[in-house]
Amino acid sequence: MTSEKLQKGHLLIAEPSIIADLSFNRSVILLAEHSNEGSVGFIINKPLKYTISDLVPEIEANFKIYNGGPVEQDNLYFIHNVPELITNSVEISNGIYWGGDFELTKSLINDGSIKKDNIRFFLGYTGWEASQLESEMQLNSWIITENLYKNKILGKATADFWKEKILELGGEYIIWSNAPENPLLN
Repeated sequence: MTSEKLQKGHLLIAEPSIIADLSFNRSVILLAEHSNEGSVGFIINKPLKYTISDLVPEIEANFKIYNGGPVEQDNLYFIHNVPELITNSVEISNGIYWGGDFELTKSLINDGSIKKDNIRFFLGYTGWEASQLESEMQLNSWIITENLYKNKILGKATADFWKEKILELGGEYIIWSNAPENPLLN
């Protein structure tokens, strides 16, 4: 399960040893794109204190905004599981789609056609240059797993998701599930 080849749609779980990096400490990333030219992903378990209506006042919904990663944090991105409603989106895998017609998306949220379990908004994304992610994998920075939740992950991935995934790994990882986020504060 943890030795799979990198491909879009997989989850990257931050190794417990990543404690000095605020962006990636206890992160779970959905890999949205992976090719010879580089990789893109979204941190799916780090909610911010904003809702979509805080950032886009014409949207009348309290859907949480998530920290997608350290790149372009002044831009809003979204993934969803309703391609039949949101046109011009690109499939990541397993029924999860990236982007699409934003004006249409705003209308669909406002009329109640899109619920919070259908869509997730991010400020920023996570990006790697060609071969950078593979290098980080060789340094054991990430654990790769298949996304067994498929397109239901949008409703599943909460702030405790990293801990859940670490517990699933078992073995030597179990001790980390209850460790403080910053062991120096213990």
